Amino acid sequence: MRDPFVLPLPREGRYLLFGTTDKNIWSGPGIGFDCYASRDLVNWDGPIPAFRPPADFWSNTQFWAPECHAWKGRYYLFATFARDGRQRGTQILTADKPEGPYRPHSDGPVTPREWECLDGTLYVDPGGTPWMVFCREWVQVGDGEMCAVRLSDDLRCAAGKPELLFRASAASWSHPFAQHLGPKNQVTDGPFLHRLASGKLLMLWSTIGLNGAYAMGYAVSDGSIQGPWRQSDEAIFAQDGGHGMLFRDFDGRLWMTLHRPNHSPEERPTWVGVTENDGRLVLRGRMEA
Repeated sequence: MRDPFVLPLPREGRYLLFGTTDKNIWSGPGIGFDCYASRDLVNWDGPIPAFRPPADFWSNTQFWAPECHAWKGRYYLFATFARDGRQRGTQILTADKPEGPYRPHSDGPVTPREWECLDGTLYVDPGGTPWMVFCREWVQVGDGEMCAVRLSDDLRCAAGKPELLFRASAASWSHPFAQHLGPKNQVTDGPFLHRLASGKLLMLWSTIGLNGAYAMGYAVSDGSIQGPWRQSDEAIFAQDGGHGMLFRDFDGRLWMTLHRPNHSPEERPTWVGVTENDGRLVLRGRMEA
């Protein structure tokens, strides 16, 4: 599994784990998404089929990075899809129950059709407005971009133009993906938003670090999704792992989940305990899946 995402369900006393689960995630075919259920983050039941594409679904490959979010009484899956001859993008799916089955909600990708994009995540600002934060791919722009776009209240479409938040090169721990391509091939990947106790807004995101290893750090804004964003001095996780997110267990402890290593098919979900210390994230221990 790549791109793990944990949804706690306190009323039910269980967690759902979503992720990229197709056997051939790079060239297809796209089969769908599965999820797994647990009451202790150790023992998991599944797979549970969360999404299987309808016969007329536009995408046939690269079903990536599903994230499950509750919004106004329903559940929404933000996921990346691709097809030969069409740009990759994030589409929104919906279901009555968190484990699905999900069906298409937005009319194709919510990201701009002419952009190569991935890894959309939901953020709701203090005024209650939903946003999607997503990555514009280095394969199209060279220096990968992190962008945000307002969403309609029903999460069906964009409600404005995308805004550039920062580029990969803004972080000292981001390095060129392939040296032979020159300096302008730096990756933005896997954003996730978290409000710190101080009120500041933190964004986890991943890139390629030193020696080609997958690495994850974070950026901090004083409060607005629109920034300005300041990058952490170094990667919080540089051991060839990333595409992380944060969640609290039923005892209130904060965890970060990510996949490691970054090589298929060896990648596995990993849970890393974290604490907040003076506006920074500090790792406190690791639990393998």
